[in-house]
Amino acid sequence: MAKVIALANQKGGVGKTTTAINLAASLALLGKKVLLLDADPQANATSGLGFDIDLDGIYECLIGEKRAEEVILQSPDIKKLWLLPSSIQLVAADTELPKMDNAHYIIKSVIEPIRDKFDYIFIDCSPSLGYTTVNILTAADSVLIPVQCEYLALEGLSKLLNTIKIVKGGLNPDLDIEGFVLTMYMRNRLNNQVATEVRQHFGELAFDTVIQRNIRLGEAPSHGKPIMLYDAAATGAVNYLTLAKEFLKRNRKANKK
Repeated sequence: MAKVIALANQKGGVGKTTTAINLAASLALLGKKVLLLDADPQANATSGLGFDIDLDGIYECLIGEKRAEEVILQSPDIKKLWLLPSSIQLVAADTELPKMDNAHYIIKSVIEPIRDKFDYIFIDCSPSLGYTTVNILTAADSVLIPVQCEYLALEGLSKLLNTIKIVKGGLNPDLDIEGFVLTMYMRNRLNNQVATEVRQHFGELAFDTVIQRNIRLGEAPSHGKPIMLYDAAATGAVNYLTLAKEFLKRNRKANKK
């Protein structure tokens, strides 16, 4: 059964979708069967993997028109990477989901029939803490939190952590924090201070791997490719492959306990 990991941070521009695309792609290149579920109406993960954002996808699954297995797309470039796409129609989910039966468990019901087909399912959340994000947290096994190396990025973490605590207290008692990934790092005093604070406060939950600010990472989505296919020698490609290896090592340790 796949481990389901939500990538969440209500602050936009922290590298959440970049991390979703490139961590999923790196794990697939390392031999794991990975599904990336795009749950953001902006559909940046969908276009970032080179797919059309007008295709049937997660929204049609939520309203019961399609099953996940009918709309999942296989990457033409990475054999073990699949996408469940998003579209602008998903913006209606926050108002439509609460009206449904078992409303908090809709996304979980979409994922469950396909969990045995993958090793990992990553869900790219929208930059908000709305009803859809809570639905995703209810379906997830853990939450991976990208944190930009800026103080403003730290300020909003308390709201996200409180939301996770609420979901864990009722809707999903098994929800864990996968970890914190420091993104957009530059070698300067401010970024070093933020990185130090995150490590001091969250300890081992902070990944050792840091994603450095890299212009090639910003260029890759416009070409519809993960960074390792756009420029395998780029710093960003090296960072995300290292993160994927650390992610696997952590999960192997957790499974042995």
